[in-house]
Amino acid sequence: MRKKHFDSVWDAIEDTAQDAAAMRTRAELMLELREHLRKRKLSQNQAARLLNVTQPRISDLMRGKIDLFSTDMLIDMLGRLGGRVKVSVEFKRAA
Repeated sequence: MRKKHFDSVWDAIEDTAQDAAAMRTRAELMLELREHLRKRKLSQNQAARLLNVTQPRISDLMRGKIDLFSTDMLIDMLGRLGGRVKVSVEFKRAA
C-alpha cells in the first residue's frame, strides 16, 4: 500500500484543491476571531451583541463548527471587532 502525502489536512479531507483552499481560509479566519474574543474575555452574550448575532451562533464559533460559517460572515465578524483582513496569494511551483 502506497502512502499519499498531502500539504495540509484540508487537502486530505476535501475533494478538490479549491474546496481545501476555501476550508483553509475559513479555518484561519475562525481561529483569529476566536482568539480575539478570548483575549477580550467577552462572554458569549457580550460577543453576540457586539457581533450582531445570536449567542448560539457564538457557541458554534467557539466550538469550531466551521461548516456553519461562510468566509464572508467571518470577515464581517472580524470587521465588527475592528479587524482588517489582508489577502495573500501563493502559487505552487510548476513541476
